[in-house]
Amino acid sequence: MPYLKGEEALPPDLLAEIQKYVQGSLVYIPRRGPERLGWGRRNGTREKLDRRDQAIREAAASGASLDELSERYAISTDAVRKVLYRRRAGA
Repeated sequence: MPYLKGEEALPPDLLAEIQKYVQGSLVYIPRRGPERLGWGRRNGTREKLDRRDQAIREAAASGASLDELSERYAISTDAVRKVLYRRRAGA
């Protein structure tokens, strides 16, 4: 997320209005609804976790134990359980 100077990014009248409420602080302005990306979508983390979770489900269906999956994927047995019992959209 790039840092922008208010003087460069905003019209003077809007900057003056914002300065009535906040001065000398960083302000995060989120994307609007449909333009907003979900967690991990921008950097690919969500897709990596979805692939890992699918691999865990497949290994469990093939008979791997919770302890084996925990060791193989370096996550707790509780995390493995959550993966196995969670229903993801499209899964």
